[in-house]
Amino acid sequence: MTGLIEQFGALGVFLLMVPESACIPIPSEVTLLFAGFAVGEGWMSFPLAVLAATAGNLLGSLLAYGLGASRLLERLPGAQELVSRSRSLLDRHGSRAVFIARLLPLARTFISLPAGAQGVPLTQFVVLTTAGCALWAVGFVLAGLLAGSAWTAIGGTLGWPLLGLGVLVVAVAVWSGRRGG
Repeated sequence: MTGLIEQFGALGVFLLMVPESACIPIPSEVTLLFAGFAVGEGWMSFPLAVLAATAGNLLGSLLAYGLGASRLLERLPGAQELVSRSRSLLDRHGSRAVFIARLLPLARTFISLPAGAQGVPLTQFVVLTTAGCALWAVGFVLAGLLAGSAWTAIGGTLGWPLLGLGVLVVAVAVWSGRRGG
């Protein structure tokens, strides 16, 4: 993962952020922390790292939004429960839930599905997603920049546990949906 950023810089950040926002559990935290390290090493500028991460998040989120809007997800076992839980979040908080979710681990990855299924207007979705993802990117790129040479310890400590947590959450959601449905 970090080799992609080392070799391709901002393009690597972009390429890693797309699947993360398209509901593939790649921990954005690790990607962005390393991007901050890369900024500190002079491999890319801070604004370019944030722009690449935000653009990657937006593209991945639009893919997930389209999947949600297609209603294909609702036909998968276990997915109906996940979508209905997220729908209730959108019902309670309106489209601002899209922005809030962008600032929360895991929720940030999956909010696009119910937003598409619920029909959050695309322009509003793009604006809220861009704003939330940009804030997320600024925070983690800055943290990576400040962590500097401690990157190896941080990446090794957080990367696999965050990936494992993401896989576990998806597995529990699928299992709960099968049990309840």
